[in-house]
Order: sequence, then structure tokens, then C-alpha cells
Amino acid sequence: MGLQRDSIDRIMAAKEQLITSLQNPRVKQLVSLRDRHHREQEGLMLVEGYDELSLALQGGTPKALYYCRPLVRDPAQFTLLERVRATGAELIEVTERVCEKMAYRDHPDGWLAVFPLAHRSLDSLSLGPNPLIVVVEAIEKPGNLGAILRTADAAGVDALISCDPVTDLGNPNVVRSSKGALFSVPVAEATSADTLAWLRAHGIKTLAATPQATTLYTEVDLRQPVAIAVGAEKPGLSRAWLQQADIAVQIPMMGRVNSLNVSIAAALLIYEAVKQRGSGITH
Repeated sequence: MGLQRDSIDRIMAAKEQLITSLQNPRVKQLVSLRDRHHREQEGLMLVEGYDELSLALQGGTPKALYYCRPLVRDPAQFTLLERVRATGAELIEVTERVCEKMAYRDHPDGWLAVFPLAHRSLDSLSLGPNPLIVVVEAIEKPGNLGAILRTADAAGVDALISCDPVTDLGNPNVVRSSKGALFSVPVAEATSADTLAWLRAHGIKTLAATPQATTLYTEVDLRQPVAIAVGAEKPGLSRAWLQQADIAVQIPMMGRVNSLNVSIAAALLIYEAVKQRGSGITH
């Protein structure tokens, strides 16, 4: 414990670059990365929060890390500086006013980094012998996409594919709502046509969730290689997915509301697959 305390004291005593002005070009650049156009133009994305950064560092190298000492509540978190310094990334200290300007959270925890915007293609996905994949089509709300990523991480899903994305995976609110699961779940972005062809080529059955189906989601065999497809919040899955899916299922609705939140629907389907694969259920 004493050695850890000495290490933390040494890290906290170190001085990096310090930004105090809200007009600093770096501040303006980070604020601009909230916009998808700027993210894609610069090939960069923001990752905010200690927990999210800890996960991101397991799979990538930041360009720069910005931190604010007064906002860091747990001194033990300063060991993150050593981890980032070892990658060769820049370390930049900022004042509270600057941190609050750059942050996209209402109450920042003092940690914000810039990472390269990774190119996530279908060919980059590595599949096991019996893959369980989640496909999301044209999801609009970052919070829903982030929640589905969290469920995918918890359930050990092999990959998530975002088709015809309205919200890109580099959206800061996707990173935030996923609690960093964006960096623990293999992901890809592609068109629906390319995804359907890719799934067929890999022998993966497609399951489409739709209220119009007559089969309950608990009545199908999800132990086989399968891709669970869910659609946008209002329209649901497109005609292409509904027509080409191998299996169509519904989640029973007993009330007056005719649909579930897409992240809840995805969670029910994912965990039905987890249950079946763990218990050897047959139909």
C-alpha cells in the first residue's frame, strides 16, 4: 500500500502541458469532435470517463489524454497517467473551466481522451465455431445503441454489426451509454445488403424481431449460429431484413403499448439465446 501511495504521489507531482484558456485550439478541436462530420473528417473520436478509458486502453492507443486534477475524486485513478504515458500519447492537464468546456457530460470526472476512429469492417470480425451476433439496423438514439452494447458485453456476444447507421459508433454518447462496452465487444458497420450476404456466406441464420411474426421468440432454437436483428425505434426492421430473414419472431405484448424499447427487446432475445445455449434446451 505504501509503494502504491508513493507511486501516486510521484505521478501527481509530475507536470505536463497545462491548458488554461477556453480559446486554445485544442479545446475547439475537442468540442468539434462531438459532431459526426468532424469525427469522420479528422478520423478521431472522444472517450470520456475513467472506466471507459480503462477499457479503451485495452484495445487501442489514444492520441492524447486530457485530465483535470481537481475533478479526479479518487487519487488511485492517477495511475492511468502512467498507462497512457507508456503508449507514447500526449498528456495534457487542463483547468476545471477548460475540462467542463471540452466534456460532453454534465458532471465530468476529469478524464477525456482522443482516440483514432477505427475502421470497423465485416472482414475484421473473428468468429468462433458457434457465433451469436447482434445486428442493429438504422438505430437513431445513441443511448439505445450504447445499452445494446452493454447487454452484448454482459452476455458474451461475439459481435455487433451496425447496419445503415444513423448514429455512428464513434458518437460520444454511444461511448458513454455503453460504459465502455464499445471497446470490449467486436463491432462493425456495413450496409444491410452487405451484412445479409456476409451472414449467408458464413452459414449464420438470421432472426428478425417483428410484432407481425406469429412465432414467439422462446419457441425457436437459438443454439445454432445466429444473428439477432432488431430495427430502428419507430419503423422496426426494413423490408429487406423481414423478407430475407430465416426466422421471424415476436415478443408477446400484453398491454396497450404496441412496442418495446429496442434495447429491451434486444436484451430479451440475447438472453434467451444465452439461456438456451447454457441449458441445452431443445424445441
